[in-house]
Amino acid sequence: MKQLKPITNKLLWIFALGQFGWSLLSGVVSNWMVYYYTGSPDAQNPNTGIFASGITQNPIIFKLTLFGLVLAAGRIFDAITDPLVAGWSDRCTNKKGRRIPFLRAMAIPFALCTIGLFVLPQTGNIVVNDLVLFILLLVFYLFMTMFCTPYNALIAELGDTQQHRINVSTYISFTFIVGQSISFLLPNLAGALTSLAGQKGGIRLAVAIMAAIACISMLIPAFYIKERDYIDSKPSETKPFKSLAETFSNGQFRRFVYSDVIYFFALTLFQTGLAFYETKLMEIEDTWTFLLTATMTFISVLLYPVVNILAKKIGKKSLIIFGFFSYCCVFAITSFCGKGLHWGFIIAVTAAIPMAILGILPQACVADVAELTRLETGEDRSGMFFAARTFAFKLGQALALVTFTSVTVAETKQSYRTTAVVAFICCFIGACIFFAYNEKMILSKIKELKGSDEF
Repeated sequence: MKQLKPITNKLLWIFALGQFGWSLLSGVVSNWMVYYYTGSPDAQNPNTGIFASGITQNPIIFKLTLFGLVLAAGRIFDAITDPLVAGWSDRCTNKKGRRIPFLRAMAIPFALCTIGLFVLPQTGNIVVNDLVLFILLLVFYLFMTMFCTPYNALIAELGDTQQHRINVSTYISFTFIVGQSISFLLPNLAGALTSLAGQKGGIRLAVAIMAAIACISMLIPAFYIKERDYIDSKPSETKPFKSLAETFSNGQFRRFVYSDVIYFFALTLFQTGLAFYETKLMEIEDTWTFLLTATMTFISVLLYPVVNILAKKIGKKSLIIFGFFSYCCVFAITSFCGKGLHWGFIIAVTAAIPMAILGILPQACVADVAELTRLETGEDRSGMFFAARTFAFKLGQALALVTFTSVTVAETKQSYRTTAVVAFICCFIGACIFFAYNEKMILSKIKELKGSDEF
């Protein structure tokens, strides 16, 4: 039997670079597509809706906009492909491993498609633009799934002990929020490039620069990590949708997912509306978005060691519930915030706490459940557990995108406040549901089956 190399924190940090890459691409699309493709410009923020004239804007049915439906369709398609890609990855027999080959193949197409979303749907024909945007979004989410699903499976496989699972979740949470934060720098970078490429060209060039940085970050772990040197995995024999059904038959996993999908619905409403809350409610320039996000990220990162230590001492469940209620406070503040930059800083500081908690610990919970299932059944289906989670929460995200674009079609302050109120209610419900998750039972069974204090 081949002697495996020990998993080190250095390896886990290199692995976490991939999370920075894909979160940067995801952030560019999720944080700025709605902003640049909908809304109306004003003297303070002339780039709002700068690409809106190229696509259909009027509601088509029940106040549902075409753009909102296209975004939702992309997320639903993304959710459906998750279990298919997870099953493909779990059953992969490639000599380089079950996950790494996907990472190597998808990084470049994923980055190129991100650029295309801001470049290609700008012909002189609105119907053609609508169709191109729809197809590109489907392809974008497909490439993201084919990179992220195998990548997420490695969280459980590289997290061979409880400490490693919490550590890797901490590291990827850090690189995730850094990637998301850098994506908020897009208007600033675009503004610096305006004199070189024009108003629209500056935005597209800024997207291309960020996509290139993201691509390199995804390729580094893909080619540095030799999967077979660290993981002794055997291809699963269970077919994708049977594996998905078996995954959702796990009671503890279902309890986790129920709260998770509601939480992501609330969080997506908030993230999609963040640029609008700042420019329409607080009436500040969109170039402040990066500083506010950087402030939130900096404080959140300072809390990472605390979350890491507390999770090992008091458990993940209590902290996650606290994180849910903390986000409720953030959404409540957003719903009544007024004009002024100080509101942005209040929200940024308040949001840093739940961002630190919920950025780290949910992935570790999924890894715990996947590890217990592997020990009980002898079959490693880590890819499917993470895919099942993303399958569920992406449905929540899809619903949130439709909800946001429909509720805010009037572009009034009250409509934006309404989205924050809905986020508050949903996050509160998600917190209540998570009380049913039994973390102590899961960890005690893992310890029992491994027969070791180091689990």
